[in-house]
Amino acid sequence: MKILAFVDLHGSLKALKRLQALVDKEKPDVIVCAGDISIFEQNLDYLVHRISKFKKPVFIVHGNHEEEGILKKSCSLFENVNFIHGKAQECNGVLFIGWGGGGFSTSDKEFEKKSKEFSKELEKYEKAVLITHAPPYNTRLDRIIEESCGNKSIRKFISENTKKIKIAVSGHLHENSGKEDHVKETRVINPGPFGKIVNV
Repeated sequence: MKILAFVDLHGSLKALKRLQALVDKEKPDVIVCAGDISIFEQNLDYLVHRISKFKKPVFIVHGNHEEEGILKKSCSLFENVNFIHGKAQECNGVLFIGWGGGGFSTSDKEFEKKSKEFSKELEKYEKAVLITHAPPYNTRLDRIIEESCGNKSIRKFISENTKKIKIAVSGHLHENSGKEDHVKETRVINPGPFGKIVNV
């Protein structure tokens, strides 16, 4: 499966044009967005509409610039846009797991509770993609001035399920846009606003 992943769009029309060009050129099967498509929900419906026009299944979570319920409502207007915060959803044999918001804490008790359900779902699949706004702790994705500020709960979940989670997409820290790393066998990526093609 070919995936176009992006994050931290923040309403950029330039980035949307670049993403459309990637869709046209690479013809991905699925689009993944790890949040912050807007600047505090300005033009949110329009931005989701533009993403829906990629005419591919879209899996999206909210960032810290969107309220969960507001982005969920915007996504519900478009049949191909799936808001998957707190959900695990299958597409062509691959499980997509979503957890949005946050980015400012090194732990997330709510995610830790939910991750037990996610782990049970993972048992049914050979491949999964994790989509979180916050980056996993102690990777190239979460270092600011040589200090790690990512999420330990997310990293633990990846570590415990590394054979199933092939790719973990996150963002939040714009300084690390485009960077990649690994947590054990899992490829972790901050694809940035201009996007990155990845294969699962």
